Amino acid sequence: QVQLVESGGGSVQSGGSLRLSCVASGSIYVSYCMFWFRQAPGKEREKVAAMSNDGTTTFYADSVKGRFTISQDNVKRTLYLQMNALDPEDTGVYYCAELVGGCLASWWTRTDVISAYRGQGTQVTVSS
Repeated sequence: QVQLVESGGGSVQSGGSLRLSCVASGSIYVSYCMFWFRQAPGKEREKVAAMSNDGTTTFYADSVKGRFTISQDNVKRTLYLQMNALDPEDTGVYYCAELVGGCLASWWTRTDVISAYRGQGTQVTVSS
């Protein structure tokens, strides 16, 4: 079992920045994919960014490319999401999740969000 705890959400104005963190504990798999997804009211869940445990593979949603950066500290077992130039469209609950196995392009392009584990979420609100 893996436990994931997010933090760093909050309320910011359009154009502002936030940094989300996700601390993992519990089991460690040989190969896994860590990612962030978000859920906005009335909208489908959307994968935002993903990174393989070895850091060699990253994916970003088109809507956040150039603004968000995913990173990790494997020693601290912490995943980060640096969010810059925030827009009201970025408002939602952001979840940290883990998928056992690598970050595959075929998984990333799926519209549904599949994960083995996920955190409780942290609210991000961007006002105009």
